[in-house]
Amino acid sequence: MNELLSPGDFWVASGHHLCDVVEHGRLAATPDLWRAFLARPELIPPEEACDAERALHAALMADPAQPVDPARIAALADADAQENFTQFLAFRDRVVPQPSLEEAWLALYREGVDGVPPILLQMLTHLVARAALEGEGDPFVLRAGELLYRAQRAGIHQGATLLADEEVVEMRGRDGGFGALGQLLVEAGAPPREVELDVLNEMNGTAYHGRSDAHDFALDIAEGREGSRGVSRMLERFIRHMFGEEVEIRAVPVIEDRAWTWHVGLDAEATAIANDLWHGKKVRQERLARILWLGVLEFRDASRVLPRVAGRPVYLALAMDAANRVRMKPQNLVAGLPLVAKEAAA
Repeated sequence: MNELLSPGDFWVASGHHLCDVVEHGRLAATPDLWRAFLARPELIPPEEACDAERALHAALMADPAQPVDPARIAALADADAQENFTQFLAFRDRVVPQPSLEEAWLALYREGVDGVPPILLQMLTHLVARAALEGEGDPFVLRAGELLYRAQRAGIHQGATLLADEEVVEMRGRDGGFGALGQLLVEAGAPPREVELDVLNEMNGTAYHGRSDAHDFALDIAEGREGSRGVSRMLERFIRHMFGEEVEIRAVPVIEDRAWTWHVGLDAEATAIANDLWHGKKVRQERLARILWLGVLEFRDASRVLPRVAGRPVYLALAMDAANRVRMKPQNLVAGLPLVAKEAAA
């Protein structure tokens, strides 16, 4: 386990320093990582919690991997506590048998995540995304990586296509100022300028690592901008780390391909729009305008690709919904990439 955090570290809140690094730079859970999960407010017993709930939580903090008999859950007085512990333990028991968190992430999305709380999936995605970008120094790639596990709010203005962290935007909108997160930073000695929401650029990019957990940089992903390139590079690294596939991705303004064969929507909205276009349906311009970023993916090893797609580009799309929200679903790559089974390719 990493004992020290380097000055150039980023996304410390992911908890990656609580993991062991195993083969190919992948992460393995440690008892301390499970203790971090148990520190979620949904699992910490409140003041009015019964003795059984307090005892269960204390026991799991002491030995996070211990088996828990269903009778211990049934003994909890609070129904919400029963549900929360049941869901956490089911999640833990699906993750622990896997050799790495990455393998667990893939297995969860291949087998189905019904019943798994979104917050636990988000925490797991945060960790594997952090591992995928280990050693990355480009702030545009790192900021693009936040899309993998954080919802964004989109704004198009004067040629810019800006993505800002949804939680930060809503926080600023509620109080008109720093909000709870900003206030904590100020109280910790950070000057106000460090908690302002800036658009990431070449001049302020050196500050990204120190501010990465504040999620207070906006990213411009308009065509030709560094943010658009950052999305491409981020996805290349994520696919290499998670799937072991070398790919090249470049942003494109439109899809002009009469032999359009394969696409992957990186979110629900983009998937629906791309599917309609592929099936030849007429899509209103207003809806087309929701697509914020398009990319072309090419595999380095054509033998790894389904025969009908080999040699053909794979299109990627990212869109905002009607409320200008962008919620990337990297899990769409699990079933969406046109890969042949490893066994069949061997």
